[in-house]
Amino acid sequence: MQAKVPYKVFSGTNSRYLAEKICKSLNCPLGQMNIVYFADGEFSISYEESIRGCHVFLIQSTSPNADNLMELLLMIDAAKRASAKSIIAVIPYFGWARQDRKDKPRVAIGAKLVADLLAVAGINRLITMDLHADQIQGFFNVPVDHLYGSTIFIDEMKTWDLKNPVIATPDVGGTKRANAYAKHLNLPMVICYKLRRKANEVSEMKIIGDVNGMDIILIDDIVDTAGTITKAAELMMSAGSNSVRAVASHAVMSDPATIRINESILTEIIFTDSIPYHKESKKVRIISIADLFADAILRVCNNESISSLYLI
Repeated sequence: MQAKVPYKVFSGTNSRYLAEKICKSLNCPLGQMNIVYFADGEFSISYEESIRGCHVFLIQSTSPNADNLMELLLMIDAAKRASAKSIIAVIPYFGWARQDRKDKPRVAIGAKLVADLLAVAGINRLITMDLHADQIQGFFNVPVDHLYGSTIFIDEMKTWDLKNPVIATPDVGGTKRANAYAKHLNLPMVICYKLRRKANEVSEMKIIGDVNGMDIILIDDIVDTAGTITKAAELMMSAGSNSVRAVASHAVMSDPATIRINESILTEIIFTDSIPYHKESKKVRIISIADLFADAILRVCNNESISSLYLI
C-alpha cells in the first residue's frame, strides 16, 4: 500500500533504532536531519532536505532525560518553519504520563504541560501507544491515535502452552487494561492491591482472587524499577501459582530493575521496543512495534481508518 500524498519520516536521536525499522517496513528512506551541539549542551536542529508540502512524521519517545523532549520540540518548530503540510509527532512512549492529575496538593500535572508544549510547538496530530492513563488523550486539542501493545502481545500469548492461564494486574490502576486482555482471551483475572508510601517503593501488597495452581500472566504498561512487578510475581508464587510471566509495553527499566528481574521468580518478561533497552538479561525479551506504527503512518497519510489496529 502506497501513500496518496507525499510524506517523510524523521527521527530524534534516542529513537533512531526504531525509526529505521519503521522506515524499512514502510519501504522509505529515513529523512536526513542534522543536530549541532554547543559546548554548554545546547543543540540546534536542521532538516537536510526539503519538506515543503509534505506530511512530516517525527519519531521520538519522550523518555528521560529531558533532552529527548526538547529535541522533539525543536524538530517540530523547524518543520513548521520549513512549510511542512502537517506535522505528526510519533511518540511510542509518552513520558511524564504518570503525572496525569493532582494526587496531592501543590504538584504539577506534567502530562498536561507536555501536551501543551507539543501543541504550542505546532503538531497537527499525535500517534502514541499505551498511555499510562487514557484520559491524557483529552489533554490535546489535536487528533490522537492511541495504539495498543495488545495488538502484538495477544499473538505472542497465543503461542504459550499454559495449562491454567490467568491474567493478572500488579496494581489496581491496571485493572481496565488487564480486564481487556482477560475478556479477549476468555480467561479469569486476578488483581494485586499495592500500597505506596512514596514513589518507586511498594510497602504492602495483597492478592484479590485465587491463583493456586494457575499460570499467571502479569499485564502492565510501564516497568520502571521493577519493584512492583517482581513483588507481585513473588506474592503469586507464594500463594501457589505454577508460574509467573509478564508483558509490559514500555521498558523504562531504571536501575536496579534489571537486577531485580534477573533475581526474580519471573519466567520471562516481554517488552516492546518503544524505548531502547541496552542491558543484558536472559529473562527479558523485546518484540518490535515497527510494523504497527508503519501501518498507522500509512493509514493517516491515506485518510484511512486505524480502528482495525485496536485489537483490544
